[in-house]
Amino acid sequence: MSISLKFWGVRGSIACAAPRYVGFGGNTSCVEVHAGGHRLILDAGTGIRELGHVLEQDGTRDIILLLTHTHWDHINGFPFFLPVFHEGRSVRVHAGHLADSGGVRSVFEGQMMQPMFPVPLDALRAGLTFEDFRSGDALDLLPGVSVRTAPLRHPNGATGYRLDAGGKSLCYITDTEHVPGEPDENVLGLIEGADLVIYDSTYTDEEFPEKVGWGHSTWQEGIRLCRAAGVKQLAIFHHDPDHDDTFMEGVERDAKNSWDKALVAREGTSLTIE
Repeated sequence: MSISLKFWGVRGSIACAAPRYVGFGGNTSCVEVHAGGHRLILDAGTGIRELGHVLEQDGTRDIILLLTHTHWDHINGFPFFLPVFHEGRSVRVHAGHLADSGGVRSVFEGQMMQPMFPVPLDALRAGLTFEDFRSGDALDLLPGVSVRTAPLRHPNGATGYRLDAGGKSLCYITDTEHVPGEPDENVLGLIEGADLVIYDSTYTDEEFPEKVGWGHSTWQEGIRLCRAAGVKQLAIFHHDPDHDDTFMEGVERDAKNSWDKALVAREGTSLTIE
């Protein structure tokens, strides 16, 4: 049994539509995961729009969406996600940072409220379920798939996920900010021994000092954490909107030279953990 995934959006902060972003992709965070015979979606950035077309074509009826948090770049693809407009679809949305502050449904209602958006949440025809938990909880979502979570350091809160199925493991750690020289124990505990970690690598170590407090990390910190935790492979993710293809090609070279188990996530790329 394996875990497979596809990157539908790898950009952070805001979608980038220009020729200089074509190589790595301009859509914001969205990752499709197949684990234990089930399909899950991590985040609903602009990348989820194209994924929605695929789900419509293959007739997928039951969809589980796990959110790291609800900043715009991680949810603003949802109103353009075709399955939510059709009857006979079940869409379960889970978030771990809003249980004490109104719940995740209220955020989606606000995003689709006039005058920000013309179609209200209540007009969607799919069966929508919004479920809040607390970061750090283990989630019982699907048979054969273990889901663990951990709180991340990010303004307004965020959640990291670990999916285990068939002896394979995938971790999704975005958005999070590290403290230089102090490895995040929450992250280390979640990713220990994982086969693949997708990590918030918005900045470089050189850029980071001017970005403290913005809630993001670096690809170098991702490598340090993964090596310390015995991780087999790192996917550099959540690319800064100012990092065009030329910049990201440099990151790709430098990361590979630093650790041959690191790769840079590109929109449209599929991976299999076997």
